[in-house]
Amino acid sequence: MMREILFLAHRVPWPPDRGDKIRSFHILKKLQSIAPVHAGTFADDVRDLECAEGERAGFASMHVELRDKPNWFSGLEALASGLSISQTAFGSRSMQAWVEQLLASGTISHVFVFSGQMAQYVPAAFDGRFIMDFVDVDSAKFESYAKEGNALMRWVYSRESKKLAQYEAEIAARADMNLLVSEPEAALFRSRTGAAKVAALGNGIDTAFYDPKAAFKKLHPVFPDPLIVFTGQMDYRPNIEAVSDFARNALPTIRKTHPETTFAIVGRNPTPAVIELSALPGVQVTGEVDDVRSWIAGADVIVAPLRIARGIQNKVLEAMAMAKPVVASAAAAEGIEAIDGEHLLIATNVADEAAKVSALLADTEERLRIGQAARAHVIAHYGWDAQLAPFDAMLHGGAAR
Repeated sequence: MMREILFLAHRVPWPPDRGDKIRSFHILKKLQSIAPVHAGTFADDVRDLECAEGERAGFASMHVELRDKPNWFSGLEALASGLSISQTAFGSRSMQAWVEQLLASGTISHVFVFSGQMAQYVPAAFDGRFIMDFVDVDSAKFESYAKEGNALMRWVYSRESKKLAQYEAEIAARADMNLLVSEPEAALFRSRTGAAKVAALGNGIDTAFYDPKAAFKKLHPVFPDPLIVFTGQMDYRPNIEAVSDFARNALPTIRKTHPETTFAIVGRNPTPAVIELSALPGVQVTGEVDDVRSWIAGADVIVAPLRIARGIQNKVLEAMAMAKPVVASAAAAEGIEAIDGEHLLIATNVADEAAKVSALLADTEERLRIGQAARAHVIAHYGWDAQLAPFDAMLHGGAAR
């Protein structure tokens, strides 16, 4: 019997302006349409706290904390406790107390956890339905990180990968359903954990908002010369590595045939390593912008040259919905059900990225063809209503897909 739902997330879903927040925002809206929801989550900053307060009236109860624990302290906690840093970074006695008090009330029949860090708050004794949305296989991401960097960081990432792998398997065994953002990610999770109750629940896209005909400000001044755009959170390691590689290795080749080309790196919180790229010929680092659609609409080509990517890349879906041609790495395109050469272009290496972007910049008709096909494909397959259609059955015991 459905009574009330406890929703736990590692990050406040408002405003839904980055990949993980967009997914949690739409899932939370769906849950609110089914039953009363209690929400427990962390805020990255004061803005997130204020946004959460504005949403409080829509919930049975809400507990939001500002997460300001230093990374070094989380690391020391992890070493002392034997846990992963991902767990200790989101460990909170007050969050634990709030959850325990709520569960003790007997009103909660379902717990939905968004992101593995928050599963630590669900007690093993909980006898309701526990749905775990891992989204991506975090242990695999840290395993990839452990292959690079200095000896200390390789050890840190290797330890984190092993601790998370163990944690993922333990949580997966307890949960009634484990969700991943794509079928390839779900298959990887099954192979690493041995879990049977695993399903894919894909990301969607708001095709009315991400519409080239929607009302939003256009770039001013308009770029008269070729413009390549990358969008993303610019303090996130895979994004940093992607734009660095593209700016230093692909862009110079592109500018040999299209010398006036600009590569715009669009996204909040650019690190010093990203800001330094603006010193390179043709590179512009914007930082946070009022509306990312302005930059997507102004671009001739959108690139997603990620070397490490997990699940579905919202940045790719957003660009496709805006009818823009996308050149993506195999990793960035893996979770998206689309045809290479028809809905987007997949590049196998830096040289291939440069060649495919250059070819698109030289062919206006091809850019329009791919962009129009991309938008039609996203409308047909990636609306949020379609992605979340199996949700009711899943909450009552069925699978997501």
